[in-house]
Order: sequence, then C-alpha cells, then structure tokens
Amino acid sequence: MRAYARRFGGDEELWGLAGLLHDFDYERHPSLEEHPQVGAAVLEEQGYPESVVYAIRTHADYLGLPRLSLMDKTLFAVDELTGFITAAALVRPDRSILDLEARSVRKRMKDKAFARQVSREDIVAGAELLGVDLDEHIAFVIGAMRTIAPELGLAGAATVSG
Repeated sequence: MRAYARRFGGDEELWGLAGLLHDFDYERHPSLEEHPQVGAAVLEEQGYPESVVYAIRTHADYLGLPRLSLMDKTLFAVDELTGFITAAALVRPDRSILDLEARSVRKRMKDKAFARQVSREDIVAGAELLGVDLDEHIAFVIGAMRTIAPELGLAGAATVSG
C-alpha cells in the first residue's frame, strides 16, 4: 500500500494503515456477516480516519460499496495479490521473494489447485481497477514486498535467524 501511495501521490502513512488494519478482525469474525464490518466499527470507535475505515469496508466486494478513492481501489487491488505472491514465494525451495518473477506468479495463477482460496478474478479486477497491466501490477507488488522481505518472512531460509 505504501509503495502505491508513493506512486499515486497518496499519504503513505494513511494507506499503510489501511493495508495493515484491513483484516485485523478476520480471525475472530471470518463470516460475510461480520468481516470487515466488526473491525470497521471498532476502528470508528477508536477514532481512526474515516477514509481508512471506508477503504477497509470497500475491500469486501460483497458489501457492494463503491470504491471511490485511489486508496479504496488500491486496497482491493493488492489484498488478494499479496497473499498469492506470499504463497508463491513460500513454495519455492529458498522460500524467498527476492528472485520471484511476475511470470512465475502468472503461471501459478493458472493452477487452480494452488492457493485455491485466493480469487484470481479479484487479482485481475484489481489491476483493471487501477488501470495498470496485470503483469506490471504483479511486478510492482513483488518489488514493494521485496523491500520488506525480512519483515514478511520472505527473505529466504538463509536469512532466517533461529
């Protein structure tokens, strides 16, 4: 989210906050009736910016809310993709995103058994929503994730300390 904020001239802190918090309620409230509504209500009570709360609500397609801002659109566009990229990196022998390429991710997208819970349709729709080519979108997100690979646990087995 922060990388796209830089690219689109958005507020990196605000966009990063939306990315960080958008699924914080999912483990306790995974149903369509509750997620992300329960979390959004908590964030509102805590005084989080309305733009962040709204973006979090709009990332759930089933709520039917229009994605109005670039932050709303970007959160939807990166949500499924970051999970899919993480899965693609973790099945590599080195468990690293550092040399993962967009074409490898695209190849994995064709395998319906791989990370089957991830909506390929949402990944494609997200790129379209941002008005970027799908391969460019995937490469951009991989590049952004590489910058924080150690924090994500995706820097490879050699860099993991025990």
